[in-house]
Amino acid sequence: MTDSVTRFSNFADFYDHARPSPPTELAEFIRQWIGLEDPAVVDIGAGTGLATALWPRAIGVEPSDEMRAIAEARGLTMVSGSAEATGLPDKCADVVTVSQALHWFDPKLAFPEVVRLLRPGGVLAAFDHDWPPAVDAEVDAAYREFEETHSAIEAARGLRPTFAAKKDHLGRLRESGLFRHVTEVCLHHQDSGDAQRLIDVASSQGGVIALLNGGASEDEIGLTKLRKVAGRRLATPKPWHWTYRIRLASV
Repeated sequence: MTDSVTRFSNFADFYDHARPSPPTELAEFIRQWIGLEDPAVVDIGAGTGLATALWPRAIGVEPSDEMRAIAEARGLTMVSGSAEATGLPDKCADVVTVSQALHWFDPKLAFPEVVRLLRPGGVLAAFDHDWPPAVDAEVDAAYREFEETHSAIEAARGLRPTFAAKKDHLGRLRESGLFRHVTEVCLHHQDSGDAQRLIDVASSQGGVIALLNGGASEDEIGLTKLRKVAGRRLATPKPWHWTYRIRLASV
């Protein structure tokens, strides 16, 4: 599995159910940053439209037919395309957003495509939330152990794709030489969840789905152990604290 479309195939409904929607505060901040109340937005790698839905005037770009169908069913405008070739016209956007997807892009092709789409003064806002959400020390430690366990098995079985490290996004944007100003801002958001929600979030990861579909057991990949900790610590919903890292690149 070397591409995002293949990796996230055949479970778009579950993905849409499990993944958190970006907070409205994120869109409010981007409006303030660019100085426009109603920007024209292109959301690249839009998936099921969880981030596209933040904006009244947005076009989502998504290569997966099944992801795109879910977004269209909720009334969003979607086109089939990739970050490297959106198929959209020049200077059609005030803002280009990328939610949880920049690590899949080929920067040598995707960054020039973003610049082509943006009007003068426009901004790329590429954001990821830290994974997992902060709940408490025991849940956090259990989740990180689960991540290490399933990632190692994924790599051993040749299922782990090659993608860019998120920590290097800022540097890649600066090194491209295509943007006049690049910076990173952190925004914090609180919602809540119980044990089942935590397991759904964990199970929505492409690598976990690939392992389970390939015959690995929940015990083997560490999901059973995580479920036990979650059941004890999140028998009833607790506050979850998400950190969103927003990379801003202005043209």
